[in-house]
Amino acid sequence: MITCSNILVLGQSKYEVNTRNEVDKIPFQLINNVIVIPVEINGVKRSFLLDTGVSRPILFNFLKGTDTIPILHAEKIFLKGLGNDGRVEALRSSFNTFKVGNTVNLEQTFYIVFDSSVDFAPKLGVPIHGILGSDFFKDLIVEINYAKQYLKVTTPERYKKKKCKRCETFELQFYNEKPYLEASVTINKKRIPVKLLIDSGSSDALWLFENEPEGLFVGDYYFRDILGYGLSGSVHGKRSKIDAVTFNDLIVLHPKVAFPDPSYIKDLVKIEDRKGSIGGELLKRFICVFNYKEHTITLKPNGHYKTPFSYNKSGLTVENSGLRIITELHSKLQYATHSVIDINNSLQVKAISVTENKLLLKPAFTITQVRWDSPAYYAGLKSGDIIILLNGIDTRTYSLQELMSKFYQNEGKKIKLEVDREGQLLKKQFYLKSPLN
Repeated sequence: MITCSNILVLGQSKYEVNTRNEVDKIPFQLINNVIVIPVEINGVKRSFLLDTGVSRPILFNFLKGTDTIPILHAEKIFLKGLGNDGRVEALRSSFNTFKVGNTVNLEQTFYIVFDSSVDFAPKLGVPIHGILGSDFFKDLIVEINYAKQYLKVTTPERYKKKKCKRCETFELQFYNEKPYLEASVTINKKRIPVKLLIDSGSSDALWLFENEPEGLFVGDYYFRDILGYGLSGSVHGKRSKIDAVTFNDLIVLHPKVAFPDPSYIKDLVKIEDRKGSIGGELLKRFICVFNYKEHTITLKPNGHYKTPFSYNKSGLTVENSGLRIITELHSKLQYATHSVIDINNSLQVKAISVTENKLLLKPAFTITQVRWDSPAYYAGLKSGDIIILLNGIDTRTYSLQELMSKFYQNEGKKIKLEVDREGQLLKKQFYLKSPLN
């Protein structure tokens, strides 16, 4: 899970749609339930997460770039992010040109984080250079079509609201420029009103802050896990499912829910009765229309509305830690998995020819976490193992998301892995099992 939200920064800027009808359609990638969009900064193209949970844009992986982004009017500051490791040192740069499709801001302020540990690329399998937040939303009508993977942005004066029988419109409340809405959750057959942050930068479905007197608690039906990664470190907590989450007449049954440990959210529970947040796995079940000018959001169910929620049944967390080198000789493949190259700088290299050999650069899928008491744990898999084969198929044919999807299949499915452990090839197998059984 990825979470980038709750960066406590403020600011003003303005985006304008530079098309004849003041409407722009911007394609995006939906990866692990989060939106990745192309952003041009002072003429340099980068990939950003679109995150309603932050205010100003944040740029990281800056020192790994192959070209230089001009940094204007910079000053040193500190950002506080989700996690419990304290503040993150950064620079604030003003009066920059940001371009998203045909939508442009000529005076954008953004923040630069130099901490090399802040890197979401391995967790998503594609280069990620920054986060774009509420500055992009506040002057536009932004429609997020998760099913068709595009943004439709419109100048408010040119926006025409369509009649929609299945839509529900809600009032937005704002705190530190971040949007909140009122909903309700049903836990143990008790319906509880909740105020939730809308957090498109989180890949989870729903976070709730545990409060047993109010009925917000997980009971004995849960498993412990790392819930996500913010600018200040990892977040731990409990995962479970609840009966339902309700938005007026829109009811989503049996959603996944995470209860972060109190030590990670002590500053967040103070925010005007906030009870949690809605993330990408729940938002992707709707077409979402954000109208910050009128303080509203409209939700329309899409084809994923009734898709059941499922947990990873393997116990494995896998990252694209870079590229592994495969030697192809007379159609026979040999592996050199000890050679791992940074994902952010090397994705454009396809192959290198050396005499009769061909060196192929393919993703190195490395196990970074093995959940205790899981099928993978009892199979003897370890953090640092590089997955070479999955059910007899070379993982070089997979993307990270395709590989991880194999661990969400039906319970009882047999998984056979061949892994490289410090140069030694090992065969492991296990059967998928729900962590909530």
